[in-house]
Amino acid sequence: MRAHKTYMAKKEDAGLTFQRDWYVVDATDQPLGRLASKLSMVLQGKHKPTYTPHFDVGDYVIVINALNVKLTGKKWDQKMHYRHSGYVGNLKVTPYRRLVERHPEIPVKLAVRRMLPKNKLGRRMLRKLKVYPHAEHPHEAQQPKPLSL
Repeated sequence: MRAHKTYMAKKEDAGLTFQRDWYVVDATDQPLGRLASKLSMVLQGKHKPTYTPHFDVGDYVIVINALNVKLTGKKWDQKMHYRHSGYVGNLKVTPYRRLVERHPEIPVKLAVRRMLPKNKLGRRMLRKLKVYPHAEHPHEAQQPKPLSL
């Protein structure tokens, strides 16, 4: 009895097989980590039967209402966002409560980025993630489908 062959996408198939869909996700009251793990799966294309690890076969994802994402426990004040300029003693530390007030898209984008592959392919996948703090987004022309999480 022969084993079934696993499908592996090739460069020649790129135009035909990799039909990219657009999805819209409402982040209201979604836990940040669980939301990010689902989004990273869609961006990588792991939800498709044509998934291939060395090709970007994922879809576009629009996240709306990023301002209303949920953090459990005391993470609003205890979880910190670190930035460093590269100069000695120039570490900037910001609690998530203040970060979300100023830049509500950063926590979602960071959480997803850290769940993607750490290489050129992961950076290309991250460009397909669009995060907006409120319900309005400029991608209506792509006719995004709602993605249930």
